[in-house]
Amino acid sequence: MKEILVLNPENASEDEVKTYRIRNAARAIVTDDVGLIALLHVSNHGYYKLPGGGFEEGEGTEAALRRECLEEIGCEIEVLNEIGSVVEHRKFKSLKQISYCYTARVKGEKGVSNFTEHEMKGGFALVWVTYDEALRFMAESSKTAKNIEGEKYIVPRDTRVLKEGKSLL
Repeated sequence: MKEILVLNPENASEDEVKTYRIRNAARAIVTDDVGLIALLHVSNHGYYKLPGGGFEEGEGTEAALRRECLEEIGCEIEVLNEIGSVVEHRKFKSLKQISYCYTARVKGEKGVSNFTEHEMKGGFALVWVTYDEALRFMAESSKTAKNIEGEKYIVPRDTRVLKEGKSLL
C-alpha cells in the first residue's frame, strides 16, 4: 500500500521512532446508498474523525476494519479500494501508528453504534454527511480540537485520507 502521509509534528528523531511501540490500524471513508459519508464526532475533544481503529491480536487489516465499522457506525461494510497508508510518529505516546486506509460502502441495513466506554466518555456520536460537509467539518476541527491527538494527528490524517480518497468514491 502506498504511503500518502507521514505525520511527525513533535519532530521525533529516527532513533526515537525506532524505540516506539507499533500500532497497526485500519480506517475507511464509508459511504451509504445515497453517498453520505460516516463521520464520528468526538464532541468532548472538539473534532471529527473517520471510522476505524487498531488491530486486535491475530486480526488482519480488512477484518479489523469490518469489526471497527460494525462497532463504531453499526454497519457491515464492503471494502472497495485502497487509498494508502498514513504513518504517525506520536512522540507524546512513544507510538508509531500505521493506518491502512480504504473506501468502503455500507452492506445491508444501517445499524446502531456500539461505542466502547472510552469512546462514550469522549462524546462519540455518528453523523452521516456529504463529502463537502465532511471536508468542512475536518477544517473546523483543525481549529477546535482540544487535545494534541486530535489536533496534530487525527484531524490532519483524516483530512488527507478524505482528499486522497475523493477520486475513488
